[in-house]
Amino acid sequence: MHVPPRATLAGFLVAASIAGCAAPAVGPSSGTGSSASRVTGTVTYMQRIALPPSATVKVQLVDVSRADAPATVLGEQIITAGGKQAPFSFEIPYDPAKIDPRFSYAVQARIEDAGKLLFINDTRYAVITRGAPNHVDMVLRAVGAPAAK
Repeated sequence: MHVPPRATLAGFLVAASIAGCAAPAVGPSSGTGSSASRVTGTVTYMQRIALPPSATVKVQLVDVSRADAPATVLGEQIITAGGKQAPFSFEIPYDPAKIDPRFSYAVQARIEDAGKLLFINDTRYAVITRGAPNHVDMVLRAVGAPAAK
């Protein structure tokens, strides 16, 4: 059976347009990353103490892979209390190209007022790799308070 060239071309175009409707290929993202490339969570503390309006909550995403070196900061969010009280929500975007699945990452937080440290995390909050989540609910301890056991 002989198929005229125009019919072959039309069939090819129809097949190509149908294939174009398929889901796009998954690959490395370009730009600043996707919405999934974020670490989210909350910061709170157990003490019933109101923060001064000038207090700041500093939350950082850090690479904690090397025990003999300072943690490398991959992203951070600084929140001014402004009269609000805990819990504070945070969202830290990160570049997935800077994440190595062999490494360990964590979120650390501190609350300060006028340069004075008020609260800090004394528990490691692992994120991103090695089965760790991308969302953590952090509980900080007051500076000078007994460490959590």
